[in-house]
Amino acid sequence: MGAIFMHISELSQCYTSSATMFSCTTHLRSMHLATRAPETIMILEDSTDSAGASVRVVSRRTVRPSWSGEATTNSETVHLTPWDLQMLTVDYIQKGLLLPNPPTGDGGESLVGRLASSFARALGRFYHFAGRLAAEERQEEGTVAVSLRCTGEGAEFVHAVAPGVTVADVAASLYVPRVVWSFFPLDGLVGADAVAGSRPVLAAQVTELADGVFVAMSLSHGVADGTTFWHLFNTWSEMSRSGGDAGAERSTPPPVLERWFPGTCPVPIPLPFAKLDDIVRWFECPPVEECFFHFSAERVKSLKARANAEAAGSGDTTISSLQSLLAHVWRAVSRARRLSPAEETTYTVLVGCRGRVKRVPQAYAGNAVVRATARAAAGEIAENGLGWTARLLNRAVASLDEAAMLGSLSSWHLDPRFAYLAGFWNPAMVVTGNSPRFDAYGNDFGWGAPVAVRSGGANKVDGRVTVYEGRVGGGSMGLEVCLAPEALARLVADDDFICQD
Repeated sequence: MGAIFMHISELSQCYTSSATMFSCTTHLRSMHLATRAPETIMILEDSTDSAGASVRVVSRRTVRPSWSGEATTNSETVHLTPWDLQMLTVDYIQKGLLLPNPPTGDGGESLVGRLASSFARALGRFYHFAGRLAAEERQEEGTVAVSLRCTGEGAEFVHAVAPGVTVADVAASLYVPRVVWSFFPLDGLVGADAVAGSRPVLAAQVTELADGVFVAMSLSHGVADGTTFWHLFNTWSEMSRSGGDAGAERSTPPPVLERWFPGTCPVPIPLPFAKLDDIVRWFECPPVEECFFHFSAERVKSLKARANAEAAGSGDTTISSLQSLLAHVWRAVSRARRLSPAEETTYTVLVGCRGRVKRVPQAYAGNAVVRATARAAAGEIAENGLGWTARLLNRAVASLDEAAMLGSLSSWHLDPRFAYLAGFWNPAMVVTGNSPRFDAYGNDFGWGAPVAVRSGGANKVDGRVTVYEGRVGGGSMGLEVCLAPEALARLVADDDFICQD
């Protein structure tokens, strides 16, 4: 997620352009916020990208949680924490996997039925994601409280086909083709939209390609972060791999569904707005393109060694592999953008609270991330080298100890701040989400490991960098870099960024 936290009163006018604009936080109620879909709908919808690649939606169905083939229901209410509430203003998390073709005869409705069934079993563990967000408006107080009601209404499940798109079109191309965005459901929704229209907080889409399958999920960022997203994805693939054996031993741990609140927080938290729509703001930015870069384990090790050698004597802690790689990205992106030496540039990274906050377990199934931001003049990171730049990131992350994380959380309800791009985005920012620790390539659904991982169009802005584990493992990493077209073209041509040391 690439947004910056703002108080509602600090919002300034959104950026606009006469060119075709890409909307990052949008209201698409005319498309999405209609009446609730029946259990299964057979439909034909076409989506065609600028290159002529077409995606046709064959069917939509509602998948409800089940365990051992039996549907499960739960009437509990999950109150959202400050970590959750501040994310209601951003797009859904969208990540997906490119898989090889299943064995002959296992495609089409057979494949979709198998994946829908295993998805339902995964929802049996994450049953709260089959519920709906609800807002309780208290007009006499001028407040609104948002909760996740475990109604068991289900998640959306989409079956689509793209016979003109091949595995190579997606995996072998340096530039990510725009048709990939059509592989993701619930595009254009933010958490607050889902409340207003009683839309699902979770959806999955299975898109059959000419010679492969793309399996994607969209999950409201108002109820979960990347760690929870991949925990659910890992559970789904394991359920599919087991072939419906209810007695099979699961290596994926069950989620911890109970939310944790600091003692000073009221539960539920009253937001100081008459209605929930008041917290959502439009943001539009100039058109962007994205590339997927692969960094071998050897390349990452080289960058780490160089960063720590250059930064020797400037700190007690070792600069990590990820911090070294992101510093390399920061310097290269600043060159590609041709920033003036005096212009301030920032790099924001997401820092997980699991393992840092004692009360938040690893399997915690909600939001538990904060942001660390490093700042410098573009000339400084160019002149002072990789190690100096990496040390800035290292110090920003190190500053977020448990006390710092809990301090802002405990007082959030007194001065709520939400994740916004409007008014804060600028063309010198870089933001990184996701993590190379997330298990993407281990998601074998029963017929082979993923060929590639990609994300949807949600929250795609100039300066967003998404990091993944590398396909070959061993410390390799993949980066999905989203920039203005001219800057991205210069980054691709930058030998210092692309080539080995």
